[in-house]
Amino acid sequence: MKKRIIVVDDERDIVELLSYNLKKEGFDVECSYDGEDALKKIKGARFDLIVLDLMLPGIQGMELCRMLKGVEQTASIPIIMLTAKSDEVDKVLGLEMGADDYITKPFSNKELLARVRAVLRRTGQRGTTTIQNILRAGDIELDAETYMVSKKGATVNLSATEFKLLHYLMQRRGRVLTRDMLLDAVWRDEAYVEPRTVDVHIRRLREHIEDDPARPVYIKTRRGLGYYFEDNL
Repeated sequence: MKKRIIVVDDERDIVELLSYNLKKEGFDVECSYDGEDALKKIKGARFDLIVLDLMLPGIQGMELCRMLKGVEQTASIPIIMLTAKSDEVDKVLGLEMGADDYITKPFSNKELLARVRAVLRRTGQRGTTTIQNILRAGDIELDAETYMVSKKGATVNLSATEFKLLHYLMQRRGRVLTRDMLLDAVWRDEAYVEPRTVDVHIRRLREHIEDDPARPVYIKTRRGLGYYFEDNL
């Protein structure tokens, strides 16, 4: 079955170009030109990936990203954010809102396709794992078969990248993992990932699973080395 991608951008030339190149690679592509229309289409159909522009009429891209990641129906759909802004603050904000990756305009078709394939590879690993399916620590339960995480019995909505990062940390409880180790394990298929990406996703994970993200109980920092998942829970 073809992977379904929705491209959301108010610049019609960009949408047409992206749609053409993605279709040529075998993807099923839907197009949208504003935030409200995109929200209706995404809620009304199944998509494997969203390519989302930051600046949109109506609902802004950043707000749309936050809305989609905030509900269970759409939280697991990976998002690649497009932005004309090269400021690191905008990139970090996009990641913190739930985007799985970002591309700064102008970009090459080769870079776009590389990022699309990398994100889809990460999300496409669902159900293929042969390791222990259920991991538990304190109030946290992770099911590797269904890609579900819960805290005190309540569902925690994570992006595909956040899930993979948490899974990797929980599998190696008590072991300090450097940024490079985490980059290699979680973002291994990508050629354009900065070390800061790890810090942003760790911060987001803490906001999801910690009672007080400023005083984490589960995901801890070993200063100067990296991060580890607490083993004594």
